Amino acid sequence: MKGISVRRPLIGLTAYEQEVQYNGNNLIAGMLPMTYVKAVQATGGRAVLITPDDPGTDVLDSLDGIVFSGGGDIDPKYWGEELHPAADVDELRDTSELMLMKAALDRDLPLLGVCRGMQVMAVAAGGSLHQHLPDVIGHDRHRAAPGTDPLAADASAFGRHEVVLQPGSRAAALLGPSLTVNSFHHQGVNDPGTFTATGWCPDDEVIEIIEDPGRPFALGVQWHPERTGDLRVFAALAEAASRWSDRGRQVLAA
Repeated sequence: MKGISVRRPLIGLTAYEQEVQYNGNNLIAGMLPMTYVKAVQATGGRAVLITPDDPGTDVLDSLDGIVFSGGGDIDPKYWGEELHPAADVDELRDTSELMLMKAALDRDLPLLGVCRGMQVMAVAAGGSLHQHLPDVIGHDRHRAAPGTDPLAADASAFGRHEVVLQPGSRAAALLGPSLTVNSFHHQGVNDPGTFTATGWCPDDEVIEIIEDPGRPFALGVQWHPERTGDLRVFAALAEAASRWSDRGRQVLAA
């Protein structure tokens, strides 16, 4: 009916704390590239930032979906290893995001993990990471290929490679049998825990996608779709979040 607005699903985005300079002053700011916000809102969601400074799961009560964003490394203490010299961890962010991830999984809240976010999925589900992929696969092409990434603007340090997907998987239904992605990471999923790996880089078998088809929507991708024109994973999250939102309204109305 004309004049009735439809509520967009509310999708949280995990952000990080960083010192920045603004108007000549040094400030501590809650940070996230606007590419994430634009990707959520271009595909039908309404984005809200979740900063790590006051960890708590109550924020999930208001959300219809959540994106765990990219960023730095995860402390290997969560899977029983010593810190690698190449790792750069953020204890505050680890604490907040692992708490949020476990709570989101307990609720079956639709979720998408991007790069680090996929790694958080694996660790929260009892899995583990490779701390420094070059030690495992013998090269650094997952993040250091200057000038080779036409998929993303201003991403000259990103790598570019193919991903092949498991036939019959949710990811393959969404993305097809293969696709070309951008890439910027040196950690990678070793054991996906209770998730299932359904996408790999064919050159070195690095895991690029994990999922749980038994949940409303739980998908992790190792690349950065928000920096490209291919926003299918964000659109799928928005669709799942809309279904979640509708279910919530029906419960409240009952």
